[in-house]
Amino acid sequence: VYVKVFTNSPFLVCMDLARSGEEVIDPKYFWIGPDGRNLEGRMYVHITETGKLMVVGFKESMSGAYTCTLSHKIIETTTQEEREILEAYKFMVYAYREADHAYQVFVRFTTKECELAANGQFFEELEKILNNIISDLTCHIIESSYKCHSVKIPKEGLLHELFVSFQVNPFAPGWEEVCHQVPYDCEDVTNTRVQEARDRIGEFFKKQTYALKHEFQTVPAIHYVDNSFSVIHIDSCRPGFGKNDITHKNCASCCVVCDPGTYSPNNEVTCQICTRPRVKKYGARSC
Repeated sequence: VYVKVFTNSPFLVCMDLARSGEEVIDPKYFWIGPDGRNLEGRMYVHITETGKLMVVGFKESMSGAYTCTLSHKIIETTTQEEREILEAYKFMVYAYREADHAYQVFVRFTTKECELAANGQFFEELEKILNNIISDLTCHIIESSYKCHSVKIPKEGLLHELFVSFQVNPFAPGWEEVCHQVPYDCEDVTNTRVQEARDRIGEFFKKQTYALKHEFQTVPAIHYVDNSFSVIHIDSCRPGFGKNDITHKNCASCCVVCDPGTYSPNNEVTCQICTRPRVKKYGARSC
């Protein structure tokens, strides 16, 4: 069972499907949490009279095995003799977060020649313009770079092109303050903002094509290569969480809490294995 951090878990039912279709006489339910202690009366759980368990305001530390023992009676029809039956059900419950999204963008510009000083100036100006377009979203451009290459175009001569690459990142200075205005968790808001930033940048490059065709009498020395804009999606996880599409194939796109014996100190998408696994808790950020 996967529960998004700070939300309530679904109800965990203390019986299997077959048992739920039968009458159950004198049922009693006994829930044990991941710490091995009785859950009855705990502030963060809600147990119904029919033994269903909900964990409220789920945190990564609440991950682990939840075990319910159902005791009920079977009464023999002929002798009215009573027998008590015990059945145990175990649920593995994991906290997860949505992955944080960022976008890697690739775009190309034609230039007169590769050794021009103007190439570097143009690249710096481009970066400033793009940052201005998205600054109100507390997103920014990071890991930007360009290389100049000679390109032989079919049925044309040799051209010089700037291959520009940068990442649209949602963690510009001030992003935490924006998050604090949101109750609970921030990924949904952060991801919406960076998607909007990606769309604005895409729109900016689309306008370059229009401007070149309709607004310039003389084509500028450095100009956008039509349809060269492309984007790939990059996921990252918060510390203490990672992706594992083998262990957690039912939540493959989620950042799931790191298992005991593993940890994640940064925004990578993998929980690393502790060499000396002293870590016994879920969601460890260090070994």
